[in-house]
Amino acid sequence: TDLANVTVSKYSNQETAVTIGESVRDEDVFIIQSGCGEINDHLMELLIMINACKTASARRITAVLPCFPYARQDKKDKSRAPISAKLVANMLSVAGADHVITMDLHASQIQGFFDCPVDNLYGEPSVLRYIRENVPDWKKAIIVSPDAGGAKRATSIADHLDLDFALIHKERKKANEVSRMVLVGDVTDKIAILVDDMADTCGTLGLAAKTLMDNGASAVYAIVIHGVLSGKALDVINNSVLTRVVVTNTIPHAEKKKVCPKLDTIDVS
Repeated sequence: TDLANVTVSKYSNQETAVTIGESVRDEDVFIIQSGCGEINDHLMELLIMINACKTASARRITAVLPCFPYARQDKKDKSRAPISAKLVANMLSVAGADHVITMDLHASQIQGFFDCPVDNLYGEPSVLRYIRENVPDWKKAIIVSPDAGGAKRATSIADHLDLDFALIHKERKKANEVSRMVLVGDVTDKIAILVDDMADTCGTLGLAAKTLMDNGASAVYAIVIHGVLSGKALDVINNSVLTRVVVTNTIPHAEKKKVCPKLDTIDVS
């Protein structure tokens, strides 16, 4: 099927305007928008588009969000912290979404923020295939989680590949900054494969890779579902000991690959 004809523009005061160029009456509508780049603009575009389809009598509206926006703000980790992921869920429901499809939520519980059906797809099968096909000597590898939160994801992959598992404990002083790292497990003379759901500034990945090499790993790969790669991420990757950083295309990154030869893509579409 072809893409529907939609025009998204901005007024001079930066308000978003959406025009849907064909009838959606009694149609099953899928709206695809990933949470990346100008994230707030993209979220507003999505909400306005959902609402435009709803008021144009669409039968069912499915929001496809390969990378769910604000997924990291999913709990009150300190006093007076907002639970923004719940707010986004409410906004999508109020705008008129009947169904949400997303990929590898930062916390699976976000599915419970919605009253409509949510499909949380997993990138794990694609990651397993990539490791088997593209990591040389993968049977001598070890799967490493760069933090305690991702241990479940990493152990699951390790079990499927019948490999050992290690974990890095990181101590944060403030968000996006890691102070020190402690490795739990033995990586001597093994290829270490770091597995995480999201790489933003890549500070964690860079430090984790260095920690692994200091502990005797022969090479370090990183496989991440959502490659946000903001700020100095590409410089960090280029200057790090990482052999390769593999991300899926839940977030478009064709331009970044030109600057960073270590980036590789898994297509999840």
